[in-house]
Amino acid sequence: MPLTPLDIHNKEFGRRLRGYDEDEVNEFLDQVIKDYETLIRENKELQNQSLALQEKLNHFSNIEETLSKTIIVAQEAADELKSNSKKEAQLILKEAEKNADRIINEALSKSRKVALEVEELKKQASIYRARFRTLVEAQLELLGLEGWDSLEGGSAPAREINRD
Repeated sequence: MPLTPLDIHNKEFGRRLRGYDEDEVNEFLDQVIKDYETLIRENKELQNQSLALQEKLNHFSNIEETLSKTIIVAQEAADELKSNSKKEAQLILKEAEKNADRIINEALSKSRKVALEVEELKKQASIYRARFRTLVEAQLELLGLEGWDSLEGGSAPAREINRD
């Protein structure tokens, strides 16, 4: 166990003949006590400073560890976000391609339907034209008959109508 200033102060030395001067020894011991107390006080202060610095070091170590974990979590979150964004972009692209294919197929279907309707209308127009021509030719033929002349007064010669 280390000496304390009180141990030094209370230390009694045996007396002998021709011993040391008691006042000088006491004065020296008082000086040793003061120096020893100063060293003990400084040692305590240094220990307290060391503890405070150790606490700060632990605090900053904890902050460093927390920041490292935070950076790792942030990096993982960024990577996950990037991955999810790529997946979502691929899904959007696939959906757009499906929609484009559907729109193209619908347009082709409508185009075929319109083409069929146009062909049907051309056939109907051709049939109508042929019927109308037949009707006009029949009417012209009727007009070309001699019976019409007698209705007009009988004096005009029969006209002949040119046919196409």
